[in-house]
Amino acid sequence: MGTVSWTAGTGPLAPFADGFRQELLGLDHPPESVKHYLVLMGQLDGWLMVEGREVVELTAAVAEEFLVTRRARGQRRVPTLASLVPLFEYLKKQGAVRAEEPKPPTAREVLLAGYHHHLVHERGLTPSTVVRYERFARRFLAQRALRTGTDIGTEKLASPEISAFMLETGSRLVVESAKREAADLRSLLRFFYLRGVLETDLGTAMPPVATWRGTRLPPSLSAAHVDALLASCDRSTVSGRRDYAVLALLARLGLRSGEVAALQLGDVDWRAGEVAVRGKARRQDRLPLPVEVGEALADYLRRGRPRSGCRQVILTLYAPFRPIHPSSITNIVYRACRRAGMPRVGGHRLRHALATEMLRRGGNLMEIAQVLRQSDPGTTSGYAKVDRIALRAVAQSWPGVAR
Repeated sequence: MGTVSWTAGTGPLAPFADGFRQELLGLDHPPESVKHYLVLMGQLDGWLMVEGREVVELTAAVAEEFLVTRRARGQRRVPTLASLVPLFEYLKKQGAVRAEEPKPPTAREVLLAGYHHHLVHERGLTPSTVVRYERFARRFLAQRALRTGTDIGTEKLASPEISAFMLETGSRLVVESAKREAADLRSLLRFFYLRGVLETDLGTAMPPVATWRGTRLPPSLSAAHVDALLASCDRSTVSGRRDYAVLALLARLGLRSGEVAALQLGDVDWRAGEVAVRGKARRQDRLPLPVEVGEALADYLRRGRPRSGCRQVILTLYAPFRPIHPSSITNIVYRACRRAGMPRVGGHRLRHALATEMLRRGGNLMEIAQVLRQSDPGTTSGYAKVDRIALRAVAQSWPGVAR
């Protein structure tokens, strides 16, 4: 990996080496991680000496020059600029480098910032949905600005262009992806209308994506498959205890990935045996805490969760310890599928499996809707199709064919 003997030298970064080491240790970085950062710091120190530059001259652009030089020399596995962020943050605290003057935001960036505030504070959407809507908005405006030669991308936007966009989307994407793109665009257009960017709500002029509701069975897993996913976790390890707790929340409570990531320590009422769930649109519900889930959480909190000031229950495995991202929860499910020798499925499939199992054991659609916290009865009614025994009892004979 390299050496850290440079810290005893006279390079421009040498006086900061010990303090940076203590900073990393204070953030609970393991020894190997600390050594990695110090070796990278040493390489930067040597490059600054050769270039005759001082620490005060260190900027993101200068650091990028250093990394380009490493790549040009044929060094394997050259890190990215993100690997130097902890060092830059420490040097800024010490006043050793100048804070770079932020560039004034463009008109498009100001508009996108307002859209972010609208999605988070006015609509109360989950972080993953906000990221999805913002990603689409950024791409849509950039492509339109490039195509029309405008600055923002909203100039002279009219309904014929929206219709043409949706027709092109429908010819390019499958139905589900096209519906998602339509939802992304409709949200953006309504924001433009509310902010006065557009005089009319073009979202109401969008042609619907042709589809027929209820034509497919809800995807699900058998109870045996769910048990196999849970059993694949090695609960003698820290990662296994964490993954088991995550899978238990998904499979036994039917939580969404974002709801697992948002779960906080104060949300679990151990005495009452309940858990508060932070759902979509800032909705909060209380659910009974099953014994299996409670034991999984307690085991993780006692013997797996690192010490941290974060209030979220599920944290990352490596320092600096921080709340887990919903996409990482999806990866936990993927890894469990691989260990269990199953085709890869997402966390939402465990939610479907819980509903299917409740129906198989005699639960009704109202009870399923309460557990899954679904406000639209039409969404829950789709699970009626998986109860084939009940359907067989009410199915009508096809003319001319005996049952």
